Amino acid sequence: MFSNRLSDLNSALRSCVYTDREQILSEQSALELFHRILAETAAKQGIVYVIGNGGSAGIASHFSNDLMKALQIPSQTLYDSNLMTCLANDIGYENVFSYQLERLIKPADLLVAISSSGKSPNILKAVEVSLARSAAVITLSGFKKENPLRTQGNLNFWIDRCDYGLVETAHFFLLHTVIDLWQKVPLTVMEYA
Repeated sequence: MFSNRLSDLNSALRSCVYTDREQILSEQSALELFHRILAETAAKQGIVYVIGNGGSAGIASHFSNDLMKALQIPSQTLYDSNLMTCLANDIGYENVFSYQLERLIKPADLLVAISSSGKSPNILKAVEVSLARSAAVITLSGFKKENPLRTQGNLNFWIDRCDYGLVETAHFFLLHTVIDLWQKVPLTVMEYA
């Protein structure tokens, strides 16, 4: 059973479609673009905001930790439980991230938005706010090809599977790979200053 599931994960990772705003990218080009966007954000003294819901929130938190500790790039999630419950109660859960980003995000910043379905209203609104403020956006999604998130970012990763476990695990693996490969071939932020 485990080996079959591992085979399914391998297949899910191979199904990943990488795009920018104009075209499909190769895996190598997507990884290079991800690293370039991170390096540019760091060079401009920006912050990487990472968001998701449920399991994707856990992935977001872990990626934010890795950015701070391993790459020393300023990063944070937007998960203060007091603030999130306040905002959800007063203005609706669909606004919990966009409300915060309206007050925080700057053009030098980056939003990494993770949604397995690519349809979460709070994630889509956060992306909309970030783009309106000229911040870079990277998305990770899955499920249906026509999910609205998969075309919104400067860089998009879409896993062609309708299975939460596979999509979330693939997203986690991809983000870990971004960190691991940066550490093996470090980019200096000065290249992008």
